[in-house]
Amino acid sequence: MIEGIDHLGIAVASIDEARRFYEQLGLHVEAIEEVPQEKVRVAIIPCGASRIELLEPTAEDSPIARFLANKGPGLHHVCLASSDVRAEGHALTEHGFRVLRDEPTPGADGCLVNFVHPKSAGGVLVEISEKLSGGDDAQ
Repeated sequence: MIEGIDHLGIAVASIDEARRFYEQLGLHVEAIEEVPQEKVRVAIIPCGASRIELLEPTAEDSPIARFLANKGPGLHHVCLASSDVRAEGHALTEHGFRVLRDEPTPGADGCLVNFVHPKSAGGVLVEISEKLSGGDDAQ
């Protein structure tokens, strides 16, 4: 079940440069972590009940690097919090929506994630994320 907006993912060339804007607004970077399988560094910025994630590529062939090359910095995806990311993915697939992975994968901040292709979601890349109990990565 979808529980709300978890975060907005924003593609940036440099976390160090991009964070200055959010810090000027009084927000702070809570953590920075690397997600090796996605080839990205993620800066997590709490913002009310949700978050902003700054996404910096760690390799030229990463999805974020390709996004930056094609579109420049900006909104990359909207993430919806779910209590069961696997069930959401299977239900979407059964109803003809294109989910990018057969099974969810570990994401930032101890979450299990999957993505819905923008062509199935009105032109928006949608991430569905489930916070795992204890913050452990489950596969």
